[in-house]
Amino acid sequence: MVMDIQLARIDDRLIHGQVATAWSKSTGIERILVVSDEVAKDDLQKFLLKQAAPPSVKSHVITKQKLIEVYHDPLFDQMKVMLLFSIPQDVLEIVDAGVELTSINIGGMRYSGGKKMVTNFISVDQADIQCFLQLASYGIELETRKVPADRKNDLVQLLQKEKMI
Repeated sequence: MVMDIQLARIDDRLIHGQVATAWSKSTGIERILVVSDEVAKDDLQKFLLKQAAPPSVKSHVITKQKLIEVYHDPLFDQMKVMLLFSIPQDVLEIVDAGVELTSINIGGMRYSGGKKMVTNFISVDQADIQCFLQLASYGIELETRKVPADRKNDLVQLLQKEKMI
């Protein structure tokens, strides 16, 4: 058995109002795991993220390696978990290391230099696109939604429409 991943989400804001309320309610999760080597080293950011989680949901900030280690841990069997990532490269790394995902929700990747807007809440560069295409080649659904009530859109189709691939 392995952990029961209800939602894997890329959102560079990590835990915030939408995640804490809408997504945790719609998925019935018991635990949020923020997976980021950078954030795991930042005590202040870890503290603030824990404060942002809903009272009924435990949250932890862990490294990618720690997720890979605990993924098969019997302690997490059947535990309903949300994985939060800030970048697609981290998702690809854990999938390549054996963490099985069937779908990834892309909820927010802010604009910065060298990135292009795909939607009003998702900006990507070539490295991001390559990661997403690799994940899609594994048969993983890449869907864009800010909140559960939004309509699912396929990220690869959006990239094609915007002539980015």
